[in-house]
Amino acid sequence: MSHRGVRIHPTAVVASEIELGLDVEIGPFAVIGPGVRLGDGSRVMAHAFVEGPSTFGARTVVHPFAAVGGAPQDVKHKGEPTRLVVGEGNTFREYVSVHRGTVGGGGETRIGDGCLFMAYVHVAHDCTVGSNVIMANASTLAGHVRVGSYVVFGGLAGVAQFVRIGEGAMIAAGAMVENDVPPFVVAAGDRARVRGLNRVGLKRRGVDPESIAALRAAHRHLFRSSAPLAESLRTLDPALTTHREVATLVAFLNAKTA
Repeated sequence: MSHRGVRIHPTAVVASEIELGLDVEIGPFAVIGPGVRLGDGSRVMAHAFVEGPSTFGARTVVHPFAAVGGAPQDVKHKGEPTRLVVGEGNTFREYVSVHRGTVGGGGETRIGDGCLFMAYVHVAHDCTVGSNVIMANASTLAGHVRVGSYVVFGGLAGVAQFVRIGEGAMIAAGAMVENDVPPFVVAAGDRARVRGLNRVGLKRRGVDPESIAALRAAHRHLFRSSAPLAESLRTLDPALTTHREVATLVAFLNAKTA
């Protein structure tokens, strides 16, 4: 175990088989299990639980009573060595739970950079979460969910296993999501369906007005037509796909219809 500028409270329980970066702080009664790697400037607060094998990038913050890196809630898991890989600058608030992967799902749960997981959020085994994702209180991802970057989840939203959530989507509070959600849209309801473009999110990210207008035109053609989606994709104006956001939307939908 490295001690480069590390501050560990005397009541914390810290395994010897860990790796700690510079200026890591571990608070009172925190538990750090074997196989954990914490990047520079990370902070594990009082009563938090971090288990391995798991890797956390710089500036990770784990708040009290969060449980991060635990074994998957999967009856097929028999203690095989799987892992959790987390990028930089992520915050796990109170009572968040994030689980390692399973052998059947590729053995890895992965989270990008700069995400905020608010109180009581759950990220299940084998999920892949992009960067700059915000999950509000008590929102939940079942196993094998794939979430793009810049997605926002309202409180109490739930996502079923194997669902894809596209880049920049907004999942409304209380939404129950059992089908894929395309990039840059708002999905709401039980069962959730596309309600429109996430124009607020696009503007906050600084997407240029021309690209937003192209997305609006593509959205009308793809989701407001009575034609089957596959046909709408074939007849979409190719000029619209010169905008990165439209190309991203089309690629996501083509993967779904393939």
